[in-house]
Order: sequence, then structure tokens, then C-alpha cells
Amino acid sequence: MTEHAHERQNDRADGAADVSTGSTKEKAEAAVPAIPELVIISGMSGAGRSTAAKCLEDLGWFVVDNLPPELIPTMVELGARSQGNVARIAVVVDVRGRRFFDNLRQSLADLEAKHVTRRIVFLESSDDALVRRFESVRRPHPLQGDGRIVDGIAAERDLLRELRGDADLVIDTSSLNVHELRAKMDAQFAGDEEPELRATVMSFGFKYGLPVDADLVVDCRFLPNPHWVPELRPFTGLNEEVSDYVFDQPGAKEFLNQYTELLQLIAAGYRREGKRYVTIAVGCTGGKHRSVAMSEKLSARLATEGIETVLVHRDMGRE
Repeated sequence: MTEHAHERQNDRADGAADVSTGSTKEKAEAAVPAIPELVIISGMSGAGRSTAAKCLEDLGWFVVDNLPPELIPTMVELGARSQGNVARIAVVVDVRGRRFFDNLRQSLADLEAKHVTRRIVFLESSDDALVRRFESVRRPHPLQGDGRIVDGIAAERDLLRELRGDADLVIDTSSLNVHELRAKMDAQFAGDEEPELRATVMSFGFKYGLPVDADLVVDCRFLPNPHWVPELRPFTGLNEEVSDYVFDQPGAKEFLNQYTELLQLIAAGYRREGKRYVTIAVGCTGGKHRSVAMSEKLSARLATEGIETVLVHRDMGRE
């Protein structure tokens, strides 16, 4: 073979190598798996975990019930290999798998190390509501053993206390029916794009108890009560005359302005920490006048700040 022939052969080999290298690089970039979204559903037995899971399933999520916690990272890896067919995964974790439950903390740490975005939804309910639900279906609590239903509930609360503290979204289902719970889940997860932060502003009456799912609680009882104004008593904070009365009181407008500023500071911190949901509870004595009027204004203010807001009047009409 001549010297020129050797050169031509080498040129062809070098060119082939260049093409092959570039093609391999492109294929490698195209083969990078997309990590699916992950939601972990947990909470008290009887609080509506199955309903929440079915709602996500209806919204197109791939739902796995009672998955051992140590298998959650494996499930996420399988979803990443699905070439986009499994883009959103919801996993239900509960005390039925209690021998695996201690592994949940390690699994969450593994997910964080792999930069997997995960959210925890915790379903909460009062002891009275849970007892009624278990008695209505005549089933024992998974942890009651030889004791009573309330013993099982107490044991479960103790077991789940740390997880509840880490939850991104806590939903109290004590007074919710199945349709209302589904509506709450739809409000949080429906739609193609997730907002930066979602807030639930909830008015309530202190005499009916604190909302157990509140992240922040503020008290409006420093303002005069419209209940003691005969012509205003029959109305609620939704009524213009009642709202005007509340915000004509010394300190009302200043409170609204300064609390909104404080919430802007808190919201910025929540965003930095990756927290997407916050429940702000605004209370007065009966949850009818002052807290309702203040919640209406506060919700509108937050909306103007780019925070998607859901407004709930928990106790209005209860008296």
C-alpha cells in the first residue's frame, strides 16, 4: 500500500471516529432520564389516605399503595427509566407496613441526595372523627392490638409525629366528606403547572377549637366584636357593613398591612426551603364576623403578591 493510500485510510478512520464520538455524546445526552415528580401520602388511618390516592390516580399519577419505604428510591429510578411514561408517582405509606416504617427517614435522605423533588401530604383527623369512622365500618385500628380504638390512634399519632412535622401539606379531614377531600386534592394538584406557593387562608372561631392543619395562627379578637352591634349581629364578615365596621376600628388596617408584609417575608423563606403549601388561620371568637372580614382582605392581598390562595370559612354559619 502506498504512503498516500495509508494517509487516505487514516483520514477515513479519523473521520469515522469523530462521527462516532459525536453520535455517542448526543445519544448520551438524549438518554439522560427525567426524574419523575414524587408525592408521599401518609397520615392517620381512617383520615382519607385512600381517597387522596384515588384522586391523584384520576389526575394521571402512577399510584402505589402501601409500598415499603425502602423501595421508594427504587420506584423513582424505575419511573426515570420509563422514557417519560411515568412522570408523576404517588406512594402511600402507612402503619400497615410498620416494620418497614423506620426505613422511611433513610429513604427520604437518599432521595434528597439524588436531588429528587418530593412532597409529603399528611392526612389528619380528630380522635372523635376517627373513632366514629372505625366504629361505622366495625373494623379495628391497625395498632390497637388487644386495646381500644383510642389506644391504637394514640400509638399511631406518636409513630407519625415526626413525619407530620416534615409534611409539605397537612389536610384535616375531621369535618370533610369524600367529595370535599377530593376537591381539596384537586385544588392542590390539578393543572399542568405547579405555582411557586399555594396558601389556604382559613377563618375560624376559637370557641370551636384551633385548626389542626394550620401552619400560622393569628388572633383578631383585639378588634371590637360586631356581635355586640344589634344591627350587625345577624350578618357575617362577607357583608359590606360588617367589613367596613371591622376595618374602621383602630389598628385593623395597620394589622392587615403589617401582617401581609410579614407573610411576604415568610413566603420568601418557604420558597427557598421548597415548601409549596401554607395554611394561615385567622381567628375570632365565633368565626363569623372579624375573622371572616380579615380573611377576605388578607386573601386578596396575597393574591396580588402572586400567591395562589384558597379561602375557607370553617365556622361561618355554625352558630
